[in-house]
Amino acid sequence: MIDKVIDHIEANKDRNVSRLNDFLKIPSISTDPSRKDDMRRGAEWVHKLLADCGIKAEILKTPGHACILGDTGPAENGGPTVLIYGHYDVQPTGDESLWDSPPFEPVIRDGNIYARGSADDKGQVLAHMLAAESWMKVAGKLPIRVKFLIEGEEEISSPSLDRIIRDHRDRLACDYVALSDTPKFDKTTPAITYGTKGLVYREIVVTGPKQNLHSGSFGGTLTNPGNALAVIIASLRDADNRVTIPGFYDDVRPLTDDEHKRLDKLPFDEKGYLATMGAPALTGEKGFSTLERRWARPTVDVNGLLGGFTGEGASTVIPAKVMAKVSMRLVPDQDPAKISKAFEDAVRAAAPEGVRVEVIKHGECAAYVSPMGTPGMNAAAKAVEAGFGKAPVFVREGGTLPILPLFKEVLGAESLMMGFCMPDCNAHGPNEYFGVSDFHNGTRSAAYFVHLLAKSS
Repeated sequence: MIDKVIDHIEANKDRNVSRLNDFLKIPSISTDPSRKDDMRRGAEWVHKLLADCGIKAEILKTPGHACILGDTGPAENGGPTVLIYGHYDVQPTGDESLWDSPPFEPVIRDGNIYARGSADDKGQVLAHMLAAESWMKVAGKLPIRVKFLIEGEEEISSPSLDRIIRDHRDRLACDYVALSDTPKFDKTTPAITYGTKGLVYREIVVTGPKQNLHSGSFGGTLTNPGNALAVIIASLRDADNRVTIPGFYDDVRPLTDDEHKRLDKLPFDEKGYLATMGAPALTGEKGFSTLERRWARPTVDVNGLLGGFTGEGASTVIPAKVMAKVSMRLVPDQDPAKISKAFEDAVRAAAPEGVRVEVIKHGECAAYVSPMGTPGMNAAAKAVEAGFGKAPVFVREGGTLPILPLFKEVLGAESLMMGFCMPDCNAHGPNEYFGVSDFHNGTRSAAYFVHLLAKSS
């Protein structure tokens, strides 16, 4: 039957691209209140696609934007259940003058579909929906039970998702969660992402005098909040780029021997990576490779600074208030609550006398690592190889997906991340794109996945 399903996908390539274009034309920007009607259109579009091919689907309202629940129903022969997760909301377009074509008018250039949301995540999640549709059209059913959770708030940190998953845990019960919101390794190499970093995000606010002061009249007689903040930030890392927060590395899980071997075999081009960033040099924690630092070592980074006079020209003031936003990316076994307390203690200990320090919390999440060698992981790897014609590599991701530990906690399900888009797809930036061939390969991979997962039971 799988051969007939693949034939159906091949025969409908042009139609599938046309439907992706229709999906991309909907400006479903979840952070923009003026796009409320477009968000509703996006939810209705997803619901219609699932319902039209015979998959039971429902639009579930939330305090924010709706999500869509879908369910193919119990499979005749039992087997594992998989939950397909994705999102139909997209990032704002930013400065549209930087786009080579309007962000919500999809256009194909050089084999790529350019539009906001093409890779993140409409194109990738649509591949899974179209694969399910092909199974329904050809066989009238799927070989295993497949459920869908397609939300509309991922780009605004999924504020409703926790409640949805907890309230509907029975409806969402599954053995695995499958998602495609991660990239391939490079242009020709597909990837399975098996781990993501956690996150602790904090804001340091340092205040001193009641107002900005003349640096000539008052300089040298009080602690400058700007100087104090510089001291605090500088204290967080040493000359070897190791984090100096006491206890920061205590619970870090080291890479296994197998993980080291996989890293060593990856066709990683450091010069190309550097060129992509446009930075002068690669630096980081001493004693570790670029990929180790990127995926498997915890970090502390300043994300924003504000204070004093920042306009054109000169104004010699001592600022009354300055701030820095700081993120800590965590790795497996690091406890966000423990790291958060250690960070705040270290900040206060480093602060010079004469200023007041406040640490504001902006969210935290644990790291996630999916176990290797499970039937689901093996099926995902074989499916991607069948879809792309090349075996995937296994990688970690330096970013954070809070939904993964949430799925594990509430549903007890491990997550499988099959990346279909390019790593430089410009997600969140101008000229976001998704390769047409990657779209088709991803659809084939998604179809093979449920077939192979059924055979594994």
